Amino acid sequence: MLTEFRNEPFVDFSAAANRTLMAKAIETVQSQLGKHYPLVIGGRRVDTKDRIKSLNPAQPDEIVGTVGKADVALADQAIAEAEKAFATWKKFEPAARARILWRAAAALRRRKFEFSAWLVFEAGKSWAEADADTAEAIDFLDFYGREAVRWGADQPATRYPGEDNHVFYVPLGVGVAIPPWNFPLAIMAGMTTAAAVAGNTVVLKPASVTPVIAAKFVELLEEAGMPPGVVNFVPGSGGAIGDHIVQHPRTRFITFTGSKEVGLRIWELAAKPAPGQIWLKRVVAEMGGKDAILVDETADLDGAAEAIVNSAFGYQGQKCSACSRAIVVKSVYKDVLDRVVERAKKITVGPPRDPANWMGPVIDEASFRKINEYVEVGRKEGKVVLGGEKWNAAGYFIPPVIVADVKPTARIHCEEIFGPVLAFLEARDFEHGLEIANATEFGLTGALWSRDRARLERARQEFHVGNLYFNRKCTGALVDVHPFGGFNMSGTDSKAGGRDYLGLFLQMKSVSEKL
Repeated sequence: MLTEFRNEPFVDFSAAANRTLMAKAIETVQSQLGKHYPLVIGGRRVDTKDRIKSLNPAQPDEIVGTVGKADVALADQAIAEAEKAFATWKKFEPAARARILWRAAAALRRRKFEFSAWLVFEAGKSWAEADADTAEAIDFLDFYGREAVRWGADQPATRYPGEDNHVFYVPLGVGVAIPPWNFPLAIMAGMTTAAAVAGNTVVLKPASVTPVIAAKFVELLEEAGMPPGVVNFVPGSGGAIGDHIVQHPRTRFITFTGSKEVGLRIWELAAKPAPGQIWLKRVVAEMGGKDAILVDETADLDGAAEAIVNSAFGYQGQKCSACSRAIVVKSVYKDVLDRVVERAKKITVGPPRDPANWMGPVIDEASFRKINEYVEVGRKEGKVVLGGEKWNAAGYFIPPVIVADVKPTARIHCEEIFGPVLAFLEARDFEHGLEIANATEFGLTGALWSRDRARLERARQEFHVGNLYFNRKCTGALVDVHPFGGFNMSGTDSKAGGRDYLGLFLQMKSVSEKL
């Protein structure tokens, strides 16, 4: 009997036994660095002359691994193999497809420390952030397997005299999964397996800076019994194959998480039918945010400060849900700013393989340069009250940056930075603060700290984000607890980890027979 879904618990690293297990996993993974992973197309390993090199952002001269680099011909081959596999995979019973995900979840649970260690090396995640990423991947596998069974059951419809009516869902076909680098295990695993367990087949193009974790996950799926061709591992640059696989006439859907700019390009390309295309492509997109925590004068100021720091600087601010705007009413503005600065000063920054370091590096040199450019913009648009010094040692490290007295028209208030840069804005009162919070093209997450019930209820209706939190941080969504997805330019509000999600990869069929 299928048990009730429960979220995977986080590892308690205060326990000596868990610290020992993680340290051993880091040693094991380090011994495997530098290996090569070819493409996987139709279950076969396909190597290439061109390769993508994955580097450790904490130590850029250390190669995490290399992966094959697909060209257009190999991308076409992957789509053809996926279409071939779809002919049989779509006929699997939903429960049979789900069992593969559950086997993969069980294997990932057994190897939790190992996969978290890969995240430390390739994504620059702290122990706790890596563990949360791995736990979420397990949750996606467990939950989407259960959801496949639910969506695969008979669907309710009003019965009509003299007819036998049947309503059910069928898969779409071949899809392209383009995951981000910031959750290279959880989001990659979730978008790939949700589509697959619904009966579709997938061409997975992982993020170019974190492809090794995706390669390890594809190996895990194979070990769990995923048939050849259902998930095809096809790393490659966006310029070389990204546009091509999105525009391909046999691509039925695209699931994407990343920047607004890339998401809009995918949306535009997918909207134009290619020669031979016989359907309208679906696009499932999550495209980032410019998230705010609003604090009023009735709030628990210590709690609000702690939430702001954790939301702004967890995983170096490289979360689409990260708090990059703290909006505080005038009467408590300086008090909250001082509390946030004081807490942020205590954050330890350094190589994440050392559990003493709470913050690791940003993902690569391009991000390092871009974020530091925004710091210089912040100097002109406000007052830098913490951080902003140059990092002179190896690695792409940027300690917490807090810019106070920022205006709502400022670039660092309006543009997504995707790094540890927090803008502080003063609001006249709660109403003004809510106005500032909504003054963005994005609408992903947000939080309100207040003890005023009327304000909480007003924000429930008027704070225009897909994921709104009261008196807690604005990051850390849990599968089936906080279905995740945003409004406006934050994407299609796909609600990953929610009970509507699998429906994005299915289409309803209605069959009626006259008796």
